[in-house]
Amino acid sequence: MNALAAYADPGCLPPTASRRLARLLDLEEPEQLDELAFARMVAEGLPVSTVNALGELVGRARIEGKVASEATLHRHRRSGRPLSRTHSERLYDAVRVLDAIGTAFHGDVPRIHDFLFRPHPLLGGESPLELALASSPGADAVLNLVWRAEAGVAV
Repeated sequence: MNALAAYADPGCLPPTASRRLARLLDLEEPEQLDELAFARMVAEGLPVSTVNALGELVGRARIEGKVASEATLHRHRRSGRPLSRTHSERLYDAVRVLDAIGTAFHGDVPRIHDFLFRPHPLLGGESPLELALASSPGADAVLNLVWRAEAGVAV
């Protein structure tokens, strides 16, 4: 089952946000993976395989080159080194948005993709994924939009 489709059955999801994010990034899900441990993983650098995992969910071309240049990703894959903190934080922002949208759309992958990729007027005409990958404040703007919609505020 696609990690996004799992949002259709909340009983199948890990109980914490950090473990849901780890699943979306295809990381190991140790029992002790809490917010602090996940924060340390991001700070120390996520494995380059997380770019592949996110690319599988939303399309490789939409991720590679946006998180880090293709040359940078190639060097990291070849050397086995983790991503830099900056690149890891960019991935973290994107996956936080994906988690919120997966929850809001109850795992309906076509609707999730439609929302992620379509330019949105309340986001300055940018797509939510583009904005989330551009900066942390961009990801926050997308999250606020999703949360307002879930709360019933007109968006």
